[in-house]
Amino acid sequence: MSESRFSIGIDLGTTHTALSFVEIAKCEGEEVEQQMMGIPQLIDPGSIEQRPMLPSFIYLPHPNELKAGDLSLPWPSEPGRVLGELARKQGASTPIRLVSSAKSWLCHPDVDRKEPILPPEVPEEIPQLSPFDASIAYLTHLREAWNGLHGHDPLSDQEVTVTVPASFDPAARELTAEAARAIGIEHLVLLEEPQAALYSWVNDSKGRWRHEVKVGDIILVVDVGGGTTDLSLIAVTEQDGALELTRVAVGEHILLGGDNMDLTLAHLVKKKLKTNGVELDRWQLQALTHGCRQAKETLLADATRDAVPLVVPSRGAKLIGGSIRTELTRTEVETTLIDGFFPEVRVSDLPAERARGALTKVGLPFAQDPAVTRHLAAFLTKQAGATADLEGFVEHAHWATFLHPTAVLFNGGVFNAQALRERVLSVMNQWLAMEDAPPARLLEAQDLDLAVARGAAFYSYVRKHGGIRIRGGTSHSYYVGVEPSMPAIPGIEPELHALCVVPFGLEEGSEPVSAPQEFGLVVGEPVRFRFFGSSVRRDDLVGELLEEWSNDEMEEMEEIQTNLPAEGRKKGEVVPVRLQASVSEVGTLELTAIPLTGKQQQWKVSFNTRGTKSDPE
Repeated sequence: MSESRFSIGIDLGTTHTALSFVEIAKCEGEEVEQQMMGIPQLIDPGSIEQRPMLPSFIYLPHPNELKAGDLSLPWPSEPGRVLGELARKQGASTPIRLVSSAKSWLCHPDVDRKEPILPPEVPEEIPQLSPFDASIAYLTHLREAWNGLHGHDPLSDQEVTVTVPASFDPAARELTAEAARAIGIEHLVLLEEPQAALYSWVNDSKGRWRHEVKVGDIILVVDVGGGTTDLSLIAVTEQDGALELTRVAVGEHILLGGDNMDLTLAHLVKKKLKTNGVELDRWQLQALTHGCRQAKETLLADATRDAVPLVVPSRGAKLIGGSIRTELTRTEVETTLIDGFFPEVRVSDLPAERARGALTKVGLPFAQDPAVTRHLAAFLTKQAGATADLEGFVEHAHWATFLHPTAVLFNGGVFNAQALRERVLSVMNQWLAMEDAPPARLLEAQDLDLAVARGAAFYSYVRKHGGIRIRGGTSHSYYVGVEPSMPAIPGIEPELHALCVVPFGLEEGSEPVSAPQEFGLVVGEPVRFRFFGSSVRRDDLVGELLEEWSNDEMEEMEEIQTNLPAEGRKKGEVVPVRLQASVSEVGTLELTAIPLTGKQQQWKVSFNTRGTKSDPE
């Protein structure tokens, strides 16, 4: 590979995709100049414009719906697919042909993410895509747009960082990395989105960030995007007299974001229409939901607008113009979102859970409680001891019932609404006041829609060329289940111990770590591996064998069922082994069993903690 000319950051978002870049030769130290790539896309049939964001939607038109010439791009493209702004527009009137939220489906543990399942639940005549192929389609569009503008410096030759939610599990991270490699990106790293938002804030400060935070600060990043609520805590520490940033905790994967809000607004408008004698069916509600998304984004981005008109396709022929017309007002948007998604709650209020129906349709595992503030309270309470043993950190309030942030950085298009930022800060400061802690201050972000892409480009540069880095590593400790040798007892399941194979904070790409004990590995017959993760057990070392733990300390991941090849050994033979684990730069965890005697064959199982199982080697 020739020396890269650009460092590139890609925000592969649920509702928007964006690309930012840094020309390496024009940078010096932390003085990093960034640019956003204008992304050519169809705005209307036959009309192309460059825009800073590509809406993450794919429309699958009927063969007779649009003329071939109306879908031409500056590069050869798939004729049966429309991406970007035109896809979003067409989908608002024909949602049954619209692929959306592919990123949320990419981390769904209960579906095959490489099978064509989007749009879900459509008639056989409607084509479908897999979440994986949809991700490739967005990245391919960016590649072609980039190569068209930088023909001598193709994307494949550049340093590229792609962002993922902090809560993405190893399986979803690996699928994201695989999609990037599929379009020719070889020199790739993944970066957590809240970290990217903080990198963007650091870069925008032009060095002033060191005067805006101090040792002992705990920065809370609240990122509410189109599909997820992503929470991260980053501590400000000191090393050899210099400030450092260390990511100390991330939240669980919470499918709660703009998609939920759009549906809520659609039901609000549906109810308003019903009072005027207009009933909407399921198909029209889908179309209205996409219309509410556009109206919400317009109102949140433009403070001068008081209302946005909405047009719902009609099923009947009696209505004038064949459509239903109404509007969504700023007051309706802000009131609905504030009271429904950001209510005033106590820090002791946990997210509500309800008993689920025995039968359900295949769909995204959305959060049951829509209150972001309750999820935030649960996160801060769970992470009360996150900084207890952090080197170089001045610990505050050992007696606190929740971790006390001292600064807040908001990210995500939802927070373009000042009223929502103010509500979250107000609620959290009420919690802090109850424990006599000082209020958290706001870190001002410049662009909530583009910050993740810009921060990724900044990180892509400083990673190779020097500058402030956020230390992090794995956000959980990981464990594999080990059955102790014991006599069979009728009616009693065998005990299970948990062996720590990856400690909290292990840096991606670091040397493999090994447990010192000897274990027996069963080969040549069906076996299962049980895995566990913990975001609160930060002190466990590789090789620690836990005999007991509480339910709130450890979460069991989906087990891996496999048959490890015997290759010359007896079926069911127990082979003495030592266990070794490694974490790649894109977050894939791999467990390796190394035999202590006889043949030197090794067995490897990819430690994808949610759903995707790899064949053993």
